Amino acid sequence: MFRTILYISIFCFLSLKNPAQQKNLVNNESKGASVQITFSGKITDAKTGEPLPGTSLLFPDLKLGTSADNSGKFVFANVPPGHYLIAVSHVGYASIIEHIDIDKNTEKDFALQPSVLENQGVIVTGVSHATNVRKAPIPITTVRRSEMLQSSSTNIIDLLAKKPGISQLSTGPGISKPIIRGLGYNRVLVVNEGARQEGQQWGDEHGIEIDELSVNRVEILKGPASLMYGSDAMAGVINLITNIPVSEGTIKGNLLTNYQTNNDLVALNANIAGNIKGINWNIYGTTRSAGNYENRYDDKVPGASFNEKNFGGYIGVNKKWGFSHLVFSSFDQSLGLVEGDRDAATGRFILFAGTPLERIATSEDLNERRPFVPRQNIRHYKIVSDNSIGIGKSRLKINAGLQNNQRKEFADPEDKNEAELFFDMNTITYNAQFVLPEVKEWHVTIGASGMYQQSKNKAAEVLIPEYDLFDIGGFIYVQRYFEKFTLSGGARYDNRTVDSKELFEGSNLKFEAFNKSFSNFSGSIGFSYEPADFLTLKANIARGFRAPNIAELGSNGVHEGTFRYEYGNKDLKSETSLQFDGGVEVNYEHFNLGLTGFYNSISHFIFYRKLESASGGDSIINVDGDDIPAFQFNQVNARLSGLEVILDIHPHPLDWLHFENSVSFVRGRFTEKVGGTDNLPLMPAPKFSSELGTNFKKPGKVLRNFYCKIGMETNFKQDKPFFAYNTETATPAYTLLHAGIGTDIINKKEKAILSVHLAGNNLTDAAYQNHLSRLKYAGENLVTGRIGIFNPGRNFSLKINIPIVFTDRKAE
Repeated sequence: MFRTILYISIFCFLSLKNPAQQKNLVNNESKGASVQITFSGKITDAKTGEPLPGTSLLFPDLKLGTSADNSGKFVFANVPPGHYLIAVSHVGYASIIEHIDIDKNTEKDFALQPSVLENQGVIVTGVSHATNVRKAPIPITTVRRSEMLQSSSTNIIDLLAKKPGISQLSTGPGISKPIIRGLGYNRVLVVNEGARQEGQQWGDEHGIEIDELSVNRVEILKGPASLMYGSDAMAGVINLITNIPVSEGTIKGNLLTNYQTNNDLVALNANIAGNIKGINWNIYGTTRSAGNYENRYDDKVPGASFNEKNFGGYIGVNKKWGFSHLVFSSFDQSLGLVEGDRDAATGRFILFAGTPLERIATSEDLNERRPFVPRQNIRHYKIVSDNSIGIGKSRLKINAGLQNNQRKEFADPEDKNEAELFFDMNTITYNAQFVLPEVKEWHVTIGASGMYQQSKNKAAEVLIPEYDLFDIGGFIYVQRYFEKFTLSGGARYDNRTVDSKELFEGSNLKFEAFNKSFSNFSGSIGFSYEPADFLTLKANIARGFRAPNIAELGSNGVHEGTFRYEYGNKDLKSETSLQFDGGVEVNYEHFNLGLTGFYNSISHFIFYRKLESASGGDSIINVDGDDIPAFQFNQVNARLSGLEVILDIHPHPLDWLHFENSVSFVRGRFTEKVGGTDNLPLMPAPKFSSELGTNFKKPGKVLRNFYCKIGMETNFKQDKPFFAYNTETATPAYTLLHAGIGTDIINKKEKAILSVHLAGNNLTDAAYQNHLSRLKYAGENLVTGRIGIFNPGRNFSLKINIPIVFTDRKAE
């Protein structure tokens, strides 16, 4: 299959040099005539008529971008004929997003209206082709690179968790798992460069294997997305976009550094990207090193340090027949696992508890940047071939990827390099879509997608069996554009087969072989209605599903860090959901308001239930002298409901002032009580965020895009935890204060030479525990009486970003 992926890209590259093939790829009205098409025009200020140099223009479906020159003019060469969405954007102006038919050389001018707030955008997540976010019936949140630079975070999920409806299940700063509206693990699908990210999503202590500093844009789809992605997208999709082609005739680079005070994090990211005569590329490298974080109650927390060395990029060709990009990445992370054992007399942390090397952590230990056992080493390698080929007025999209995920866990301080757990997983993903010609504003796409996965255990200890998995699904997706109304929907059928392998430990059967198949339908239908320029109404109903993962089906062992002996249940059924979403968006000159509500009914919700012994008490398993309670995965129907509200006030004429506020809430319940409660596990607490900020486009001769902000985040108490089997406890409320300031520094030619961003989090150094922090359930400090470990204290972050231009398109 690896060869197949390479052959797809090689074919597309070779077709660049074969005119006969190129003529067959497109259908031109004038046979034999050149099919090279240009799209050009000029960008101006709608009020003054002055040109707007530097304006960005993007054809998302073609992965073609350019910018206006000093006179406001732009040119796209080699545009394939077809129907496309173009996005035109400039800082301080409202974006223009239009559908355009291109079948010959075309000139079109754009006049941008000044605006203090961007209220339009383009998304590619959950749809078959780029769509105006206001016309999508589903709630979607976008995060741009500029916003990422202004934020302080220790990983990409930590950054996104600041958004309404998004939370993180964390095990210290190095490990974060996304939670969307109360659902996580294999219910959230992470996509990178068009391919689903496949690591070990089932594990509490398994994070996302994507380099934070390389990400240029994020799209978050909240709600079932099984229509486009199949199983595992029942809660939503997080699409992390790394590689964005630069303008034709351009070679540019970038240096980004970050230092954070709380854990002495030091990071450096560098990249170089180019686009010369349709050949385009991007190469990046990142190194990050962090020590142990600290807070007011725990001081430094041993086991929280981590190190990363990552690289990646792509090489591609964009020509008149379409594009072919070969994407590659390597993620290498070594990080500690916080245990939280303490000395009973002093309350200080203990290292290597229960071993001959047990000792109280010294100051040298606490300041150590290299993770010591227990620790993990994660290596994730990926290569993806992403292609789009024009066939007449239709378009064939093919995305095929190969991933290798190696996850090792080291727990023996007397043999630091011996992996006690070693998961080695290979995954092949594929997605083929045929976009039919647009007919009277009807846009139809048919496609198929799925994956093949194989997992091996390469260490003495095992928790899940080795297995093979094959997944395939077919779908049809339809969009219809009216003047003020957009209708979207479709249907999909999937089949997933899991072949679990038998394993004996000596004469004892550890894993019993089984073969299970899961099939299901999914679909959605929704609309977006714009009765006025300032008002958008949305509604959607979707049916999603998720097949049980291998841990839920076949586990047999101690799940480290959870104090559970877990048994799988091969009789589990697929989870299915029926979700209703409704929303309203109001965009006035003085404020923007967004309100979204949802109700989600899940059948056969999978969770773990404590097992009872034959005598009626708890079932206890003795492992290496420790008595551990036994749990087994089970199913009960569940219901979730909630809302997200966003209000941004920007009073005219004080256009430089912004007052942003958001509220998010989710409530999850079982339809019958489990262990005496109907509360669903891992429900985030209600959250309120408020931020007052200023933005000045050009406050001085050498400053541009200056901003200053101060805000707060309040997490209300979570007094409805899943307290069955002592799984969760209530969490008190807390409030965090943050602030930030930054600017671009420009030269005499008004080109940015660097940007500086200073951010402060938890300015009052509050001691708090997030409800979804796994460290909340670490052991008790017998000296203070406090249970668990607290989240990071005060932290300051400094980012310096330096753009470097090697070659730029000359002004016309």
